[in-house]
Amino acid sequence: ELDKNQKNLIAVNYWDSTLSVIPLSTKTGTFTGPIKSMYDPKGGKKMCTSAKKDGGANHSCNDQSTIRQRQADPHSHALVIDPYVGNIAYVPDLGKDLIREFYYDKVAGKIEIELNSMPSGLCTGMPDGPRYFQFHPIYGIAYVVNELSSTVAVFSVNVPLIQEIAEAAKKMECMDRFKGRSTLTLIQSIKTIPAAFPAAMNTCGRIAVHRSGGFVIVSNRGHQSLAIFKINHRRGSRGELKAVGYFHTRGETPRHFKFDSSGQYLIVANQDSDSIAVFKFNLSSGDLMYTGNEYHVPSPNFVCCCPIHDDDVGDEITFGETEKVNESHVNSEIAVVLEENKVSDEMKSRDLEAELTSARSEITELRKMLSSFSRGNSAIE
Repeated sequence: ELDKNQKNLIAVNYWDSTLSVIPLSTKTGTFTGPIKSMYDPKGGKKMCTSAKKDGGANHSCNDQSTIRQRQADPHSHALVIDPYVGNIAYVPDLGKDLIREFYYDKVAGKIEIELNSMPSGLCTGMPDGPRYFQFHPIYGIAYVVNELSSTVAVFSVNVPLIQEIAEAAKKMECMDRFKGRSTLTLIQSIKTIPAAFPAAMNTCGRIAVHRSGGFVIVSNRGHQSLAIFKINHRRGSRGELKAVGYFHTRGETPRHFKFDSSGQYLIVANQDSDSIAVFKFNLSSGDLMYTGNEYHVPSPNFVCCCPIHDDDVGDEITFGETEKVNESHVNSEIAVVLEENKVSDEMKSRDLEAELTSARSEITELRKMLSSFSRGNSAIE
C-alpha cells in the first residue's frame, strides 16, 4: 500500500504478521533506502506453528487441522490506509479474526501504535479469517471479506474520529487517549455463497468495490463463482448489501479478478484451471455475461490492467489520449457510414426516378388502349 503522499510503501508480511515501511522516490517510484520502520504486533514473540518448509501446514488448504494452525498465530493479510486523512492503517488479521487499527505517522513514515482491534465478523465461534479491506468511494463505509466463513462484513466508518486523530497528531499530542476507540462499527454480515452450499467447501478470495459505488464483488474459491452485491443508497441502510447473484467463473479457484478502466469488463484469474476468463458487466443490474474470451495462463494469481504503451514511439499513451484515438477512429467510421448512406440514397433516388418514368409510360399506353376501345364501341352502336 502506498501512503497518501506516495512517499512510502507499507508492506505486510503474512507469515510473521510484521508491518514494514519502505521510503520511495515520488518521481520515479524507486526505493530510496532500506526499511525505515518495522512494527511487530506480536511484540517479538515467536510463532506457535512452523512454516510449511519446516513441516507446518499448507495454508492453501481448508481442512480443520490447517485452519487451527492458521489461527494459532497472527497473520496480517493486507494493509489499507484511510482515504480521508491518511493516518489510520487498517490490517485484517486472518489468524486472529481481527481488524487492527494502527496510527500511521505520515510525516515520519512510521507505524507508531496499535489504537484498537475489533472482530471482523459476528463472533459466532467459527473462524472468520479476514482477508481484504475495501472502502466505498463516496460513503463512510468499509467492506471486509472473511475468507474462512465466506462472509462480507460491512462497517460504518467514524470519519470525524479519524479527523480528530489527525488533528491531535498535528499538535503533537499523545495518542494514548485514542486507544480502544474504534473508527469502525459493524452494521451487516452477509454470506458470499448460496445457503445450500457447504461453507467448508469454500474460501473467499478477492473483494472489490466497483468504481461506480454501486456494487461489491467477491470471488468464491470452491463454489467457483463471483458473488455480486448491490449497494443500498438509501439513508438509514446506506452501504448495506443485497445479493444480485452468483456467476460461474468458467474455471476453478478464482483467486483474483480486475475490472478494466471502463468498469464494463471483468477479467478473472482461475488459478487451478490455468485460465483467465473475460466477462461483460452490466452497470445497471450487476449481472455478468461471459464474453466467450478465455486464455490459457499457468496458475494465474493476479490481474493488473496496465496503460497502453507504443513500443515504436516509446511514449506511453494515457487514458485521455486513448479516448482521443478511439474518438477519432469512431468519427472516421461514422464519416464512412454517412458517405455510404449518401451514395446509397443517391442510388435509391435514381432507381425511384426510373421507376416513376416507367410507370408514366405504362399509364400513357393504358390511356391509349382505353381510348381506342371506347371509339370501337361507339362505331358499333
